[in-house]
Amino acid sequence: MSNFPVLYTTHAVNEDGIEGQAYVPEGLRVAVSSPLKAVPGTNPEQLIGLALSTCLNATLEAIEKEHGQNHQSKVDATVKMSRDRFGYQFFLDARVTIPEVDAETAAHWLAIAETRCPVAKLVGSSANVTIQLAE
Repeated sequence: MSNFPVLYTTHAVNEDGIEGQAYVPEGLRVAVSSPLKAVPGTNPEQLIGLALSTCLNATLEAIEKEHGQNHQSKVDATVKMSRDRFGYQFFLDARVTIPEVDAETAAHWLAIAETRCPVAKLVGSSANVTIQLAE
């Protein structure tokens, strides 16, 4: 834990495993299911993709605002699941678009965002994660 004060705490609970519900007490409830079965619900792949795309784009929005720009950035995350030696693994690829600025500025802003976004900091050191500007 850091030396900085905690600003927010939440809890996420899953009692059912891959089929059933996951929830935030007194908040969000989502049906969960395996992406390998035809059962309605969301899955960990979708949730990690949403977490990275939402957090990174919110960070970019703050950077755009700092530079007097309207929010136009977009983060499109793709998550692939494959087998590995011990079970499964995810590959997370985030493609970022910042249309209101030139490529050099966009790359600079993205680099800043990756150092500020808590989810990018959490997953960014993984060899299975790629965050880059869209071409």
